[in-house]
Amino acid sequence: MSTLNASGGLGTRKWGILLVLCGAIFLEGIDVAMLNVALPSIRTDLGLSTGELQWVMSAYVLGYGGFMLLGGRAADLYGRRRMFVLWLAVFLLFSGLGGFATEGWTLILARFVTGVAAAFMTPAGLSIITTGFAEGPERNKALLVYSGTAAGGFTIGLVAGGLLTAVGWRWVFFAPVVLSALVLVAALVLVPRSARPKRTGKRVDAPGALTITAALLLIVLGVERASHAAPAVTAATLLGGLVFLTAFVVIERRTAEPLVRLSILRHGPLVRANLSALLFAAGFFGFQFLVVLYLQELRGWSTLQTSFAMLVVGVDAVLSPTLTPRLVTRFGNARVILGGLLLAALAYGLFLPLGADWSYATMFPSLILLGLSFSLAYGPLTIVATEGIAEEEQGLAGGLLYTAFQFGAALGLSAVTAAGTAASGAATPAAQLDGYRDGLLVPFAAAALAAVISAVGLRTRPRTTAPAPAGPPAEHTDVPAAR
Repeated sequence: MSTLNASGGLGTRKWGILLVLCGAIFLEGIDVAMLNVALPSIRTDLGLSTGELQWVMSAYVLGYGGFMLLGGRAADLYGRRRMFVLWLAVFLLFSGLGGFATEGWTLILARFVTGVAAAFMTPAGLSIITTGFAEGPERNKALLVYSGTAAGGFTIGLVAGGLLTAVGWRWVFFAPVVLSALVLVAALVLVPRSARPKRTGKRVDAPGALTITAALLLIVLGVERASHAAPAVTAATLLGGLVFLTAFVVIERRTAEPLVRLSILRHGPLVRANLSALLFAAGFFGFQFLVVLYLQELRGWSTLQTSFAMLVVGVDAVLSPTLTPRLVTRFGNARVILGGLLLAALAYGLFLPLGADWSYATMFPSLILLGLSFSLAYGPLTIVATEGIAEEEQGLAGGLLYTAFQFGAALGLSAVTAAGTAASGAATPAAQLDGYRDGLLVPFAAAALAAVISAVGLRTRPRTTAPAPAGPPAEHTDVPAAR
């Protein structure tokens, strides 16, 4: 494993690898952001209800979160580079197909498959970083640049989404195809091959993957339907999700080759990071969904106006690779994460008394605080969730983290829909506004709870390593482990 060069930066070779991986996470960020501002136009063109519109977003994050653990495990077993390249190609294909949708269900299906592709691609890319960059300052720098690039993708996506939607919302799906192709070519050239993984006889835990995906799907569906389904139906749906979740735990305890080695959950920092990430994503995505509907459907703003209004959230693209590393060095990851979560709670709290005619100046403090909170929380959460984990389980650690992020996003979108956005289709502006106010309670509560969980870490003695898996330790190598 190479170390930092004399100037304190990464070597040229590793910058090339990091450039490719940042391109992929940038792609994921820009894809989600462009779709976010295009949702009202999609609703109008395809005639979708608010619940159906929520599923255009949730289908992606459910495919993403539901298959993330499987994607992380596949990267560990079948090769990180191989999984990264293969599923990047699938992402490219189905992102383009979404642009041809003429009905809601076809768009939702295309988004689900695109999310599945991201579920295999993203943990493979993250594990290339966490196995190819030395733990400590080198890896931290790489991860903070990586998270800053993700934020940059979201920022540019907000503006690009507004511009493209002004031409036609289908371009929101066609544009990522070009970027995907460029990243794919760069990956084939810059990410080095390494020895094929040894045939150990280990297989992917398909029953575990199916049960955890079914559990996540039913839980999110139950939350989303709570506002417009019979209580018995909602209860049955949620109970079904819990049954599948229980089945997943039983399978993982009994199988010789589990998708998730349950003893890894004894690593306190990993568990706290994942719970905080889940709640942070729930608030972040739910809040943005509400704000976009408020600006475009209640206030009558154009997609381009909405894009520029939300652009300030993208301050994290600048702060993540510049300010955050300095704060982490001085205060440590746990304190920086807590600060970010408290700022998120403050941002949502300031938005709770939402008015029908708020000026942009009134909204600005919440938006700028949200961007700052993301820059403080996202990168350090990634570091904590993968730090001290054995190299052969870095794919699993990355899969757990991104499962938490995506499940949290889907849960947050469903929760704000259940809490109040169904009222956005109401006949009167007053009813719409009441719905938005009710929905805003969800991100506020999520951020506050995440801050409480994160604060526990400040009072807990840090544990340097996770419980080790059975079997011989992984060999240390000087070549980035991008199989």
